[in-house]
Amino acid sequence: MSEAEQAPASAPEAAAAAVLEALNATDSNGTEALNATAKFVATPEGTALAYGSLVFMALLPIFFGALRSVTCSKSKNAADMPETITSRDAARFPIIASCTLFGLYLFFKVFSQEYINLLLSVYFFALGVLALSHTMSPLMTKVFPASFPNKQYQLLFTQGTGESKEEIVNYEFDTKNLVCLLISSVVGVWYLLKKHWIANNLFGLAFALNGVELLHLNNVSTGCILLGGLFVYDVFWVFGTNVMVTVAKSFEAPIKLVFPQDLLEKGLEASNFAMLGLGDIVIPGIFIALLLRFDVSLKKNSRTYFYSSFLAYIFGLGLTIFVMHTFKHAQPALLYLVPACVGFPVIVALFKGELTEMFRYEESSPVEAGAKEDSSESEKKDQ
Repeated sequence: MSEAEQAPASAPEAAAAAVLEALNATDSNGTEALNATAKFVATPEGTALAYGSLVFMALLPIFFGALRSVTCSKSKNAADMPETITSRDAARFPIIASCTLFGLYLFFKVFSQEYINLLLSVYFFALGVLALSHTMSPLMTKVFPASFPNKQYQLLFTQGTGESKEEIVNYEFDTKNLVCLLISSVVGVWYLLKKHWIANNLFGLAFALNGVELLHLNNVSTGCILLGGLFVYDVFWVFGTNVMVTVAKSFEAPIKLVFPQDLLEKGLEASNFAMLGLGDIVIPGIFIALLLRFDVSLKKNSRTYFYSSFLAYIFGLGLTIFVMHTFKHAQPALLYLVPACVGFPVIVALFKGELTEMFRYEESSPVEAGAKEDSSESEKKDQ
């Protein structure tokens, strides 16, 4: 879910925006449709299991994605470089997201839903396979024995010759990566053929974890701008119009986590789902990951801000579910998550006297960091 660029909106940014609209919508409106149906009444046990499972699944990519974002920020591998979101990107993203959401709404109104979802399925199949493969790679490194014949490969595309030669693609991978890609492809085919909720969740978790790991806010102020803008965006499109409802009901892609409320009755073939959009995981998640990197920068061997924001996320998500279940009405999760995830760490910083230090913390983009590193190396050589 990459939503950051410094130039005018590009195709990846627009695509990420499209994901965000649908995923935020799916959470609220998918659940609303579920609660409104008269064919199935969830048991208290089934409801508790479904919501508890959604909360647990939401926490996994935030926790592990944040931990991996610390390593990612120090990586020199081009394939693992994070995308840095600036204040400019954050300010314009809700506008781009709104335009993309309305565009999807018009598409579903004008064109056949079947063909649009077919194209989306193929698109998200490719993205899902890559995301799941990237997610599995560190795990596979530990699983494979040391005697495993792991060969190195490089995919290199260049343009031009001589001094004008320019790299277009330069990707390094090994045999373990190929095994991960094969396993991910099997899951992808399973999703394409069956649209099974477990396959959907595997892709959804991979998307969320990659988003939290690879999308980096450059400072806390940028995070506040992004979360504040999407707070307004989420509330407006859920409560103000039926656009998000229409897109959510029409959009078929693994951009949500689902869990059946009738699992206890029907097992793995259950079909009445509670849903949570990935936007309600990734957007707060990248802010929580930023606070973890701030904790690391303090070099105090404590994770105060990370844990406070993580607990705030649990509180906000729990409050969302409580209000939705109590009033039987769709709720924009960011309405509760944003104040909690921003407010709790700020209060902690006020008590610790580190508020100024928190807002002064700045992360360089990978390009800037590389330039600074090259500059420092040159200075050392000159000396």
